[in-house]
Amino acid sequence: MAYIELGVSEAQYPGIIGLLETQPRTGRVLSELADVLLRAPHTLTPGERELIAAYVSGLNNCQFCCNSHSAIAAAQMDEGMRLVERVRTDLAGAPISEKLRSLLRIAGAVQESRRAVSPDMVAAARVQGATDLEIHDTVLIAAAFCMYNRYVDGLGTFAPDDPGAYAQKAQNIVEKGYVESIT
Repeated sequence: MAYIELGVSEAQYPGIIGLLETQPRTGRVLSELADVLLRAPHTLTPGERELIAAYVSGLNNCQFCCNSHSAIAAAQMDEGMRLVERVRTDLAGAPISEKLRSLLRIAGAVQESRRAVSPDMVAAARVQGATDLEIHDTVLIAAAFCMYNRYVDGLGTFAPDDPGAYAQKAQNIVEKGYVESIT
């Protein structure tokens, strides 16, 4: 049960969804940020950017965000949930491009500490073909998801245990985006 009164059914509006619904002033802004970071035209696919969000959320032990963004990433990647779970449990051995692996390492460093990203990590990402925009947006996605994770867990929101609950919402996000789906 959330630490504050949301005024909506937590089962119907779990995690950040209830917070965004009941706080429209900030809810719309946070949804727009998610749309820009995860869905806007970019050289990284929406699935890759969702994978970054899922990876960071997993490192932060945010069940709702990790499960949500894992489902959204899986819905947009040919390899589906098997790949997402592999990345989350075995980044070094996951069958992804070296560029994406280096970006995920940067995202993990952002999650660990704002100062954990090193020039060597950035140089390694560049060697693998990452652009300045991709590095910038990886850091911003990781930083934003540290905030989203703390928002969700800091207010004690409900996170369903059923993976099917996340898969159902994921398709809606893939089709409509965050602003149209949530607020």
